[in-house]
Amino acid sequence: MKVYKFGGASVKDAEGVKNLIKVLNETGSENKLIVVSAMGKTTNALEIVVKDYLKYSNIPESLEEVKDYHQAIIEELFESRDLPVYSKIQNLFTELENFLEHNKSNQYDFVYDQIVCYGELISTTIVSEYLNSKDLDSNWLDARDLIKTDSTYRDAQVNWTKTIDFIQDNINPGKLNITQGFIASDPNNFTTTLGREGSDYSAAIFAYCMNAESLTIWKDVPGVLNADPRYFSNAELLNKISYEEAIELAFYGASVIHPKTLQPLQRKEIPLYVRSFLNPKGEGTAVSKGKTIFPEIPCFIVKKDQVLISLSSLDFSFMVEENISEIFKLFHHYQMKVDLIQNSAISFRVCVDNKFNQLEKLIQHLKARFKVDYKTGVSLYTIRHFNEQAINSLEKDKNVLLKQLTQNTVQLVAEN
Repeated sequence: MKVYKFGGASVKDAEGVKNLIKVLNETGSENKLIVVSAMGKTTNALEIVVKDYLKYSNIPESLEEVKDYHQAIIEELFESRDLPVYSKIQNLFTELENFLEHNKSNQYDFVYDQIVCYGELISTTIVSEYLNSKDLDSNWLDARDLIKTDSTYRDAQVNWTKTIDFIQDNINPGKLNITQGFIASDPNNFTTTLGREGSDYSAAIFAYCMNAESLTIWKDVPGVLNADPRYFSNAELLNKISYEEAIELAFYGASVIHPKTLQPLQRKEIPLYVRSFLNPKGEGTAVSKGKTIFPEIPCFIVKKDQVLISLSSLDFSFMVEENISEIFKLFHHYQMKVDLIQNSAISFRVCVDNKFNQLEKLIQHLKARFKVDYKTGVSLYTIRHFNEQAINSLEKDKNVLLKQLTQNTVQLVAEN
């Protein structure tokens, strides 16, 4: 079996869904598991629904925009309104509205997962029904019945033992299967999610559990580039990357591959291909065992909207293990992802990602023990396999707040 993953950009409209079939026709549709994300910016739209719902405690008007968006795609793909796809999508929206009407919880993370999951459920239903209408019989699977996790909503941890059993018992590798990325369920069968951009991770979970021949992630770029073309000009294609190098790039924030995706693939040496759904026959990028990176050129990564925190002890004593241990316990408690660390005898500086919006609580807690300075809205730049020219080009016209070099990597924190 081969696993294919299609992101939101690949199915953002009716033409995207039609192109997915084109990719399958060109590469083969047998013995495939297709993992599909929510369409276009649906996750963002459903996040607005979550926000409005928690604010007004009723079914928000913003849900209508989500309905209209998908309705327009369905009407362009299917001529007859008597086809099952219309009732299936209506049933999904009815399920969502029933949750909104009867839910008693006001915990953001829990509510988020129960609402946002419908983006993937709706997209895969539309894609599956369209495949069936074009004589590509597909077996629709609910990922929540297959991937089991703990109850850490919005960032769930996989229960591998149960997940392997459910996937191997319920997926027929000889069929064309279609399921959702990003979503799973906890021991109480409430929906959980695997973190933003977690659909790649879902695909890797399925590949691992099914002992897949390969995993292909279909993107709107030619493959893995040495820089994000949104921020850097003249980005170049990387033809081959080792698992270790890809994990390094993902850890530092390369957006093409999710940080968790590579680890299960590496364990079983399942190759990962990143290819363009606009050019299915293009070479793309192969991530596998072997050479670190080819061609060996500097790789640029940027993470926006970070927070630079500077700490020192109130009595000017050394920042030793006891202090640092306490600091990291607080980072863990407030769900802060630490992207860069720099310390001296009496100071400790970190660049963190405040994705769970708990910065104010963290700062108040830190101020009880430390002198605290912090700056929000900074950018963290990373160069792998740097040279002087690469560093100079990055530092040009920037106010660099922190700089750190290791053998293969340089990192800069700069004001936007």
